[in-house]
Amino acid sequence: MPQNNEIAVEFRDVSLRRNGRPLVSNLSFTIFRGEALVLVGRSGSGKTTTMKLINRLFTPTTGEVLFDGIPTNQWDEIKLRRRIGYVIQETGLFPHFTVERNVGLVPALEGWKPKHIKTRVYTLLQLVGLDPEQFAQRYPHELSGGQRQRVGIARALAIDPPMLLMDEPFGALDPITRLELQQEFKHLQQELGKTVVFVTHDIQEAFVLASRIGLMQGGELVMLGTSDEFLHSQHPEALAFLQCLKTAG
Repeated sequence: MPQNNEIAVEFRDVSLRRNGRPLVSNLSFTIFRGEALVLVGRSGSGKTTTMKLINRLFTPTTGEVLFDGIPTNQWDEIKLRRRIGYVIQETGLFPHFTVERNVGLVPALEGWKPKHIKTRVYTLLQLVGLDPEQFAQRYPHELSGGQRQRVGIARALAIDPPMLLMDEPFGALDPITRLELQQEFKHLQQELGKTVVFVTHDIQEAFVLASRIGLMQGGELVMLGTSDEFLHSQHPEALAFLQCLKTAG
């Protein structure tokens, strides 16, 4: 659950249209500091679009998104994104960079001294369960999918951003590795107190990770609540996802 009632991000009647077509409509909700908000929904429901509005990869057509109380269109894009770690499914690691250089990329861009970067990289690799002596000098192609995903998380945490956006980061992993990483990430998120917005189409994953679940349908947020509230929702789309949960169980 969120550590307090301080607001990290606020959506105020946000809509986004592309080529005359609405991608998301009338989004109004808040994300609290320290919480893990999981956005679920079918493909094309607006989950990733909503997430990209937070770090200004998209800008609202109408309404506004506030980060730390300031509309995102008033932020310097680079400063905004350095305060928001971003993890995607295939991690986006540079194949010709070592693990150490991948994780240390943003600190290097920020002008950190090499010794400071190395210390931070080694600390983060240990944090995500990779022995730096063993992994720091490897290249992405020498790692398993789960190991690459851990490196991606370490890189997103490199300059200690208060917020993480995670777009189906465990979607390509086998079920056992996926469950292990879900459990480890949940522990890590709670330990570090990061605000996390996590996109998935997997309702089981949402129940493992979420302090609150937001259900997207047709570009709208049709339900937002705790796991318990989701379980008792009578919204047809929530019932459809809960049926998946029963089938999986």
